[in-house]
Amino acid sequence: MSSPAERYAAARRRQAESRTELARFAATYDFPFDDFQNDACRALEAGEGVLVAAPTGAGKTVVGEFAVHLALSKGLKAFYTTPIKALSNQKYLDLVARHGADRVGLLTGDTSINPHADVIVMTTEVLRNMLYSGARDLDRLGYVVMDEVHYLADRFRGPVWEEVIIHLAPEVQVVSLSATVSNAEEFGDWLGQVRGRTAVVVSEHRPVPLTQHMLVGRRLLPLYSAPAQSAATDQSAAGEARSSAQPPLNPDLLRAVRDARRAAAGEDHRGGYGRGGGRRAVSGRGGRWSRNAGGGRPPRRGEGGARTAHLRPPSRRTVIGALQRADLLPAIVFVFSRAGCENAVREAISHGVDLTTPQEARRIREIIDRRTAEIPTADLGVLGFHAWAHALTRGVAAHHAGLLPVFKETVEELFAANLVKVVYATETLALGINMPARTVVLESLRKWNGSAHVTLTPGEYTQLTGRAGRRGIDVEGHAVVLATDEAEPAFVSSLASRRTYPLVSAFRPTYNMAVNLLGRLPRERAREVLESSFAQFQADRGVVELAAEVRRKRRHLDTLEQQMACHLGDFGEYALLRRRIADAEADQSRTNRAERRREASRSMGALARGDVVLYRTGRRHRHGVVVAQHAASSGEPYLTVVGEDKRVHTLTPESTPDGVNRVGSLPVPEDLDARRPHQRERLAERLIEALRAGALDASTARGSRRGHRHDADAASRLEQLRHQLRAHPCHACPHREEHARIGRRWVRAREDLDRLQSRVDRRTGTIARQFDAVCRVLLELGYLVPVEADRPEGELRVTAAGRMLARVYAERDLLVAECLRQGLWDGLNPAELAGAVSACVYEPRMAVSSLGLPTAPGSRLGEVLRQELSVSRRISNLEALERVEPSAGAEPAVAGSVRDWADGADLTTILADSDLTAGDFVRWCKQLLDVLGQLATLSAGEPPRSADSAGRSDLAHLNRLALTAAEACLDVNRGVVSWSSV
Repeated sequence: MSSPAERYAAARRRQAESRTELARFAATYDFPFDDFQNDACRALEAGEGVLVAAPTGAGKTVVGEFAVHLALSKGLKAFYTTPIKALSNQKYLDLVARHGADRVGLLTGDTSINPHADVIVMTTEVLRNMLYSGARDLDRLGYVVMDEVHYLADRFRGPVWEEVIIHLAPEVQVVSLSATVSNAEEFGDWLGQVRGRTAVVVSEHRPVPLTQHMLVGRRLLPLYSAPAQSAATDQSAAGEARSSAQPPLNPDLLRAVRDARRAAAGEDHRGGYGRGGGRRAVSGRGGRWSRNAGGGRPPRRGEGGARTAHLRPPSRRTVIGALQRADLLPAIVFVFSRAGCENAVREAISHGVDLTTPQEARRIREIIDRRTAEIPTADLGVLGFHAWAHALTRGVAAHHAGLLPVFKETVEELFAANLVKVVYATETLALGINMPARTVVLESLRKWNGSAHVTLTPGEYTQLTGRAGRRGIDVEGHAVVLATDEAEPAFVSSLASRRTYPLVSAFRPTYNMAVNLLGRLPRERAREVLESSFAQFQADRGVVELAAEVRRKRRHLDTLEQQMACHLGDFGEYALLRRRIADAEADQSRTNRAERRREASRSMGALARGDVVLYRTGRRHRHGVVVAQHAASSGEPYLTVVGEDKRVHTLTPESTPDGVNRVGSLPVPEDLDARRPHQRERLAERLIEALRAGALDASTARGSRRGHRHDADAASRLEQLRHQLRAHPCHACPHREEHARIGRRWVRAREDLDRLQSRVDRRTGTIARQFDAVCRVLLELGYLVPVEADRPEGELRVTAAGRMLARVYAERDLLVAECLRQGLWDGLNPAELAGAVSACVYEPRMAVSSLGLPTAPGSRLGEVLRQELSVSRRISNLEALERVEPSAGAEPAVAGSVRDWADGADLTTILADSDLTAGDFVRWCKQLLDVLGQLATLSAGEPPRSADSAGRSDLAHLNRLALTAAEACLDVNRGVVSWSSV
């Protein structure tokens, strides 16, 4: 029992705590705060910065909202930043509900609401732009909340987070909210270095425990046995990082998987492969189902040649039925493909799935009517409105970046209200948007990362399944993985039992960053600022670890040298000779392959538009019509062809090493645009008709000539090395092969050591070296000049062009600045300007080769687009020369559609002539509006510091362009593009 003095002291502490801002803030919530929330809020009230790392759904935003409360209580401003506009919109509505619309504003580049309010929600890019421009709204700024701060690992947009953290005024307190990361302490140490005292608050506790399941056929089974299930849920990430032990798997699950394989094997043996519960291959505009879909490839062969049956995933109707029976709805099903999401909804509805009551269906229709009241009736058909609304009334929806914003927000509202029960989503849904579910289903553990299909990491698995379990509603959340060949129980367990998610910086200097820094700081000071980045912090820490590894490798090398010591001579020298011979033989083999590639290159270079070619991919031969021939930056030719499958394919000497064979030709109109589906399909149909009619000379199709010429000099050098080997004293050693085995290990260890030492050398001062390379590109283009003409490595001065570049905030900032400086956009009308600028904004989802310009060959816009591509190539060449990470080039694919839209074309026409969805078209138009808006304000800055007449001339030129850009904004921001997304 405590003493009277202790009781008195405790009472005084409680009394003091009741008078804190935290106590007043907590009283406005109807639930008690968790320990990590209290700890973080106390640190914030004590004047420290805070890093909170906690699982998805744990309630991190409470800490951010307390920062807003503190700012308002002190008469200061608070900025709440997020990585994506959807999350900004959602947070804006949350804060308006709490503090009122007059005190909260929103800035997302294309949306501005109450921009001078005391609390402003914004995307992180907007805050970066404000910091560089010295905006007055930064006055009285006391707190900045950086939600989803782990996004700084994003390769393309991550550097913005570090720019903001580095450049914020010292008195601003930063609240960083992150998903669970395994190196939170490292990130916190860096924040402490650049921002001052920073409390690191880590919570591994999920407010709603997570249970792991797998669905085998129609059976939903726990991944682990009951005791292991709860133990796995409570494991901490730190503990998991230290231990590779996994909980024991559920024996019933393992038995079910074996039984499913046996059943499938019996089905295959009876000729039933492709029937049963597996889902059909459904092809659509965006692609087809995964290779494990029913009706796919024949059973694979296991060890010893035995036929192994495929473990096929259950149909979507089966999945929904299993979830419904287990009372696990509502659910988010991650599909990792936009087309897959849409196809999933169609499949569910076509199989009669209906998850709503008549009363719920009526409420859904009311919300749909309210949300979509502004959509003109004429646009409903092209937007796919009726099918979308019908699926919603049945409780099923898709959610992905290609959806129209108003459709996406309607889905979010309906799901949050528990009216929609199943949402098929891409992984963008896992980023912060408040759509918690009882269950998360993963159809696959592989996803497309933009260049290849890759397996989910443990961190990604944790992020996705973190959506499961609604706080205050569910006793536990549920993660369900469909059992397939690529998702065996042991592999799922390896993902579920390791929640490590390291935060790795993606920071790199950009052109806009360089001129902004050099406009305010001397070069050495600018380098120091960049070297204070988290990227350099991690590199420097890594160098310490690498240096220790170098020492270990040297000791290992010494040990191997002792073990292979030979009394006849230097066995290390002999081992290196053997390695050189092996390398020379490999070089000779590569030379033969290179000759084949050169022959393939020659066969492609001899072709022209309209030629019909036969080529091999894998084991199949295919036909295609050449619609364009290009030259890569290496000078190698490559072809764009329309194939029998009505798709566009790119053929390169690498992808078709056997070359291509001309088997005839077809007339191809000069104005054909293979990006337009109906034109592409007509050409493919003519190709198929010609093949059926025998009009093409297939008999001439032979494999390209394979070169077998040997490099005489290389062969001679190889023979010399073999002679040296036979003449070496160690060649006569009776223990030669035993020593050679150690020698091979010694050679590999020596190479590893050399590579490691090279990494140590490269990582020292990495960011500063990248900055210097960026500066050299800007010097070459005239955005910077040396203060002393003969010392380009010395102090630098920003030119008038550089000051203009400093005000261009876009991913392709240098391309935009070059187009402005060279006057490429002068004299364009508003619609043409919109089309031309879109080439500096648009980025196709897949890396595809340009198929020519989407405009008439002789048009003014067509000429400007050709010039943009030329400017883009020059920038690319300079970047390659200076070893700067290549920036995206001009992409004119949607320029014609954007111009037509700005000219007043209707949505039906725009979408019919492009492969874009309505949602994609709106998204790119919104980004285009952001850049056009910047162009419209360029003339408001200081005039160029050149001769008076030149200065007046440049300012007049910018004024004219600004007026055109302002008109273009009005022309683009209409109809479907203008519908509010807040």
